[in-house]
Amino acid sequence: MTHMTDKKLEKATFAGGCFWCMVKPFDTQPGILKVVSGYTGGTTENPTYEEVCRGNTGHAEAVEITFDPDVFPYEKLVQVYFQQTDPTDPDGQFVDRGSSYRPAIFYHNEEQKKNC
Repeated sequence: MTHMTDKKLEKATFAGGCFWCMVKPFDTQPGILKVVSGYTGGTTENPTYEEVCRGNTGHAEAVEITFDPDVFPYEKLVQVYFQQTDPTDPDGQFVDRGSSYRPAIFYHNEEQKKNC
């Protein structure tokens, strides 16, 4: 009998507009254990919302997804991500404008790097 703690879980991190909008498309999928919204990719440690909104920390609003790759592989996560974003728009996503809303994939290992 395999317990959930025995499985190899992975993390995926995607930025693409308001992080609240990025949670639901992922947390409703099978094999997704947790979706946490926050900031990533910047230079200020533990930035506040106000600091990020001013645009000088370099952060993007993102979600970190903990998932079971045997149930929902990384490639499928990337497909869901591209259904939520416009990767050709570096200045934000849809009505969310500004550098903190830019699209980005932050890979966690070499396998993810070659699949994004």
